[in-house]
Amino acid sequence: MAEGVRPSWFAACKMRGKTQFGDESVSDKPEKDKLKMDWVAGRSACSLPRVYKTLKLEVEEDVRTRNALRPDNSPYEFSVVEKDNQFEVVLEAKGLRKSVAFCYEEHAIIVLDPSGNQMFEVTLTFTDDGKCRMKAKEENRESWQVRRMALEDLLFRTY
Repeated sequence: MAEGVRPSWFAACKMRGKTQFGDESVSDKPEKDKLKMDWVAGRSACSLPRVYKTLKLEVEEDVRTRNALRPDNSPYEFSVVEKDNQFEVVLEAKGLRKSVAFCYEEHAIIVLDPSGNQMFEVTLTFTDDGKCRMKAKEENRESWQVRRMALEDLLFRTY
C-alpha cells in the first residue's frame, strides 16, 4: 500500500471524531465520567481463598448476631470452630451437638450438613458486570444467600 493512501475501510470507519469498532463507536477523547473496570484486579480478588476467608468472617458475625438474639438463660449456644481447611458452625445444647461445616477444597467450598453429607458446593464466577459471585445449586448467589442456605436450619430449627 502506498504511503498516505488508506484503504477504503479506514475512511468508512472514521466518522465525525469517532472511530467505529463493530456496532459500537468509541470517542477519540476519553470520557472522564465513565468508570473504568479494572477487570484484572477484580478477577484476582475473585479467588476461592479470599472468598473462603470472607465467608468465614461473615459466618462468625452471623453466629454473634444469632447468639445475641437468644432468650436469657437459653439452654443452647452457637460457636464457630476452625480446624485445618474447614470451619464449623456448632450448636451445643444439653445432650445435643450439631454442626454445619464449610470445607475449603482446591476447586470449591463444600458445605456439609450435621450428618457429614454434602448439602451443596460453592464455586465462583466473575460476571460480565465485573462482580464476583458465588455459584451454589446452579444459581449465582450473594454471600448472605449462601450462608442462609447452609445455616438457616441449624440456627433456627427448634430442638
